[in-house]
Amino acid sequence: MYEGAVQDLIDELGRLPGVGPKSAQRIAFHLLQADAVDAKRLADAITRVKDTVRFCARCWNVSEAEECRICRDPRRDASVLCVVEEARDVIAIERTREYRGRYHVLGGAISPIDGIGPDDLHVRELVRRLDDEPVDELIIATNPNVEGEATASYLSRLFEPLGVRITRLASGLPVGGDLDYADEVTLGRAFAGRRDVRA
Repeated sequence: MYEGAVQDLIDELGRLPGVGPKSAQRIAFHLLQADAVDAKRLADAITRVKDTVRFCARCWNVSEAEECRICRDPRRDASVLCVVEEARDVIAIERTREYRGRYHVLGGAISPIDGIGPDDLHVRELVRRLDDEPVDELIIATNPNVEGEATASYLSRLFEPLGVRITRLASGLPVGGDLDYADEVTLGRAFAGRRDVRA
């Protein structure tokens, strides 16, 4: 639709997840109207992240060093390992300030429709970690969707013979939500995961 560099920019922006053709066009024109300094700062940030950021050799979280800051932190509880799908899930859990263990990032979830099986994830590395590290509890914190549940089920069956305690994040009603807006699955899980009320 546009000529040369503008169309190339729109095409590249449109390849980003969650960015459709209209959004790509809007972002491209925003960049065209922005100061050259701002556009260069964005380009430099993208180049720098590609040049310096890699995945942690132990847990597969993003890191600028061989191991991420969480794996290097001696104050973290090495006996508890939380398994997540993506590195951004680590950030979500860290924001709660409730968890003090370590992580293992799978790099996705099992999805036969998309051709993703256990061998496409960092499951072998997780098996090695459970052999090498003193893990007492494995928390499976995959997403509460079909793929996340399939992954959680697979991991539970795989590691059950090891004798390690395997737990799953609770799911149910969001704080501040109304019962009549909850879907049947969410409400069912809230009932299944109910706990005693202590005074």
